[in-house]
Amino acid sequence: MSKKTAILDLTGCKYLGELHQRIKEALDFPDYYGENWDAFWDCINVDCDVDIVTIKGSNQVSEELNPDIATMIELLEENKQYWAGGNRPFDYEIID
Repeated sequence: MSKKTAILDLTGCKYLGELHQRIKEALDFPDYYGENWDAFWDCINVDCDVDIVTIKGSNQVSEELNPDIATMIELLEENKQYWAGGNRPFDYEIID
């Protein structure tokens, strides 16, 4: 069974709204995605069928987004731990 991978390219991302739009597109989140971190958790944990998220360019975002990038990575890690050992593998990698 092949794993479904999503590439989230954050290179040059300047605004929080743009960050959430890139997330929505890369992870194929539904139209009702609320573009906030609670909605991100709900979608990554329930609606997302991606096995591996590859994040590129997280070190090339505007400085004001650094706390949001940290939050996103924390939530990805929580999702990874949530599904660890279960029947739905999930992982992420950061390649900058």
